[in-house]
Amino acid sequence: MFTGIIETLGEVQQIRKEKDNLHLTIASDFTHELKIDQSVAHNGVCLTVVHIDAEMYTVTAIKETIDKTAISDLSVGSKVNLERAMKLGDRLDGHIVQGHVDETGKCIAIKEENGSTIYTFQYQSNNNNITIEKGSITVNGVSLTVVNSKENQFSVAIIPYTLQHTTFHLLSVGDRVNLEFDVIGKYVSRLHSAHHICSSE
Repeated sequence: MFTGIIETLGEVQQIRKEKDNLHLTIASDFTHELKIDQSVAHNGVCLTVVHIDAEMYTVTAIKETIDKTAISDLSVGSKVNLERAMKLGDRLDGHIVQGHVDETGKCIAIKEENGSTIYTFQYQSNNNNITIEKGSITVNGVSLTVVNSKENQFSVAIIPYTLQHTTFHLLSVGDRVNLEFDVIGKYVSRLHSAHHICSSE
């Protein structure tokens, strides 16, 4: 489990394809603290450390992960938001994040507003994923609060600190992002959908 509070930015050093899998080698300033089999979220995608070499470590993305996330959009030199799994007893400063991306979205607008930067994202979902005003959303691994919720669209306000210490300052209109919707909201939505189906039978 994660919190959506980014620890550091990593940089992709190598990408190697092996059959349906992608092996990504990342340089980060916390590599020396990692262990084999440890979970690390990369732009919100939970991947397992399989190799460590000095300041670099390697993780593997399987076909399902590649198909459901924007991990394949990364290239050598790409920056990634990194967060290690939280320890039992840690403060939950963001919200409950599983590291399981629900779907990808697209950035459709970026606007400066009163000291913050407003990013608007659009998504197409057949999984009953929803956002609500003041609810939580994870975008590329970053825990954020929804400020404008519409059908298949929402906005978030990024403060200057978050802008500079995550990959948001590198994001452009048209870019794909990984979205993980609030786990509580997902359960409520699916329960409501199941109840609606039963009621109509």
